[in-house]
Amino acid sequence: MWGGRTGAFLRPSGWWPTGVLGRRLLNCNAASLAGSSSPRCWNCGGPGGPPRGDRFFCPQCRALQPPDPTRDYFSLMGCNRSFRVDTVKLQHRYQQLQRLVHPDFFSQRSQNEKDFSEKHSTLVNEAYKTLLAPLSRGLYLLKLRGIEIPEGTDYEMDSQFLTEIMEINEKLAEAHGETAMKEIESIVRDNFEKAKELLTKMRYFSNVEEKIKLKKIPL
Repeated sequence: MWGGRTGAFLRPSGWWPTGVLGRRLLNCNAASLAGSSSPRCWNCGGPGGPPRGDRFFCPQCRALQPPDPTRDYFSLMGCNRSFRVDTVKLQHRYQQLQRLVHPDFFSQRSQNEKDFSEKHSTLVNEAYKTLLAPLSRGLYLLKLRGIEIPEGTDYEMDSQFLTEIMEINEKLAEAHGETAMKEIESIVRDNFEKAKELLTKMRYFSNVEEKIKLKKIPL
């Protein structure tokens, strides 16, 4: 999708990628960034260090800044931290960010910015793919809550569930014809709905947990 040049309006022009100055959504007011506690820009030393919010460039020298390692995928992609995600808006956000940080637009910039653009672009790709698919989105929500399910492990699954998965795989290996495939698809679809229900319940429990934390904060 972004492997080559996509048109003159997306090409870099001198110091600054075309159209970046007009994208107010992805830039903060420079005056609000001042302050001795602000991160410093790697290029000019001004208050423009690792991007926070939607600021990717130093407001002083316009140099691309390194990714913020503390930012989660939901924040980066402009989504609420929830299992329910508007995938159309997610795709638009993905395209918007790639127009800002894709390496194609930094071929004439400093080596630091080339490296940062690679990291930004990779991070945006990973965030998009993770949040687009329900399964990876749900697993990522669990990860943010400190719960990880290592890939390739049974993670304390009950024997009945594991037996069911084995039977489905056996049916798939032996399946011949459209009727057999539709039967397996129906079984899998039903199980996906059950998993979705569990993840939805997890969201509500997560909201309650956040309220508990707020209650514990002294006034």
